[in-house]
Amino acid sequence: MKRTTLRSIVAALIAFAATSSATALGVKLPQETAMYQPSTLPGYALALQNCMTCHSAQYVSTQPVTSSRTYWEATVKKMKKPFGAPLKDEDIPAIVDYLVKTYGAEKGEGVSSTVKK
Repeated sequence: MKRTTLRSIVAALIAFAATSSATALGVKLPQETAMYQPSTLPGYALALQNCMTCHSAQYVSTQPVTSSRTYWEATVKKMKKPFGAPLKDEDIPAIVDYLVKTYGAEKGEGVSSTVKK
């Protein structure tokens, strides 16, 4: 390719880039419809307060219903470190208890999963 042709192509690309206006696209996300299963367990309020800041409640419902307490504890700890969720160490056991009794292997064991309104 001739040097003048290459210069012309580069000049045209620079001119196009300079005249093209780059604008950010507006993105409107749908309204969140997934909610955590209401419960009288203390971990319910903590899950509402902490977990939905990073992901929807639907994420929890996609986990296997056979998930053990060990699984949920490892998952919650993973959210804190390395993912950086702002969880207090003292809140983790209550969150794990709520998750395993509401969504996991201990589902329905001695807890009321409904909240009085």
